[in-house]
Amino acid sequence: MDLSRCIDMHAHFYGGGLAEMLAGRTTRPCLRETIDGPVMLAMNGEFPFTRSHHDSALGLAEMVGQGVTQRMLTFPGALCADVLPLAESLPAIRGFNDHMAALRAQTGGRLTALAGLPLADMDEAARELVRVRRELRLPGAILPSNYFNTIAEARALEPVLKGANETGALLMLHPGLMVGEAPPVLAADHPQYRTSAVALQAQASQVVLTLILSDLLDTFPEIAFQAINLGGTLPFIVERMESIGRHRNGDRPFPTARLKRIWYDAASLGPRALEVAVKLYGADRIMAGSDYPIFHDSPLDAIRAAAISDGAKEQIAWRTAQALLERQDAFV
Repeated sequence: MDLSRCIDMHAHFYGGGLAEMLAGRTTRPCLRETIDGPVMLAMNGEFPFTRSHHDSALGLAEMVGQGVTQRMLTFPGALCADVLPLAESLPAIRGFNDHMAALRAQTGGRLTALAGLPLADMDEAARELVRVRRELRLPGAILPSNYFNTIAEARALEPVLKGANETGALLMLHPGLMVGEAPPVLAADHPQYRTSAVALQAQASQVVLTLILSDLLDTFPEIAFQAINLGGTLPFIVERMESIGRHRNGDRPFPTARLKRIWYDAASLGPRALEVAVKLYGADRIMAGSDYPIFHDSPLDAIRAAAISDGAKEQIAWRTAQALLERQDAFV
């Protein structure tokens, strides 16, 4: 078993000019200076803004301690800067994407990235995705998963999905708002658990359902869709959905096999979740993830502790991700 390598496929980056743009805003999302230091006000809460959020050199140093040899950073989707008006979002997003391509080159590929897209104009977003793939040669982009809460809402992304299919893009479907959508109401108590864990994981399952119950996987077969957090609660309730299919939709069984057409990261989850997910999806569809800099645990901790085969541990630590990233590079 070779765990000397680990490819982290779910991490975020708030540099590349984003902090400067957000510091100039007066409403969320924005960056504010306080007596305790800078604070980022996202659409779903706020958090201290530290060096780990924007300093790639610090991130590289922390990777060594975590045993991570390669990391895919993403545009910070939960900030919702990608759904701001086009005049504001487009320059910032293009600058971020250019910065990430340069960072990939400077680090010899130790850092790669998923781009942001200016979603206030879907045609412009599609053009930026094609540029990201063909000129910047990044693997793909991050999209707000609220667009995948229903099949109808996902169709609003059609220009972007066409561009992604044309260029064989990797699309991470990450929590984030649609254009014009109001921020969610936080739970009345303990929102860190009720909203950021329970509700978020249920929504991650809705995203996977939209993919497998629609024609999206067939209409756009060249897109590699990445579902976060092992598909949320889905591995634990799939048997109930199969029962629903048998007893209520006898002529349309639940399409469990289609789950293996999606890639899943294990960001911020532990060994017990990995064990269940491996049985459902297969290790060749699962990738390590950290959710850095929100969390600082090594993704290898969960992999080592999981009661799965040595081959599955190696597959999740780096082999699945390596094969996917090689696919992305070869496509363009």
